[in-house]
Amino acid sequence: MANAGGGAAGEGEWLKVAELRAVVQAQDPRAKEVDNLTLRRFLRARDHKVDKAAAMFLKFLKWRREAVPDGFVPEERVRRELAQDKAWMGGVDRAGRPILVGFLARHYSADRDMAEFKSFVVYFFDKICARIPRGQEKFLSIMDLKGWGYANCDVRAYIAAIEIMQVCHFLQLANSAFS
Repeated sequence: MANAGGGAAGEGEWLKVAELRAVVQAQDPRAKEVDNLTLRRFLRARDHKVDKAAAMFLKFLKWRREAVPDGFVPEERVRRELAQDKAWMGGVDRAGRPILVGFLARHYSADRDMAEFKSFVVYFFDKICARIPRGQEKFLSIMDLKGWGYANCDVRAYIAAIEIMQVCHFLQLANSAFS
């Protein structure tokens, strides 16, 4: 079975996905709602080691329930961040990957509420991931640094965004259980 952008998966890989599914569903029944492509991403991220992929996936599910209890971040929760117009979604690149553009000079640490910023990061990752075609595993992110300076430098916000990406960069793709 081929996967645009994610490489071909052999029979052995799909058997590992089935094994991963059995392990995670035994610990969290809600895992049954997640598609095989999502599970395969976790498996690939942990070099096809089922125990490590299961731990990572279960950590993701726990984080997702805590960070996004309603399954999505409503615009009302990130209204101030959205008003700054510091990120938007473009078209697609030549490979069909959706494009996310960030304007870092429009972010000011003095105006930032950390809880809202974290929700904003999740909000935009959910939006861009929902635009990824089924079978594709990637999107393109462009960060515009024009005008960026000391007033825009927000190490705490950058660390928070990186932590979200590291722990939960497997935010769901379209048609997954969380959409």
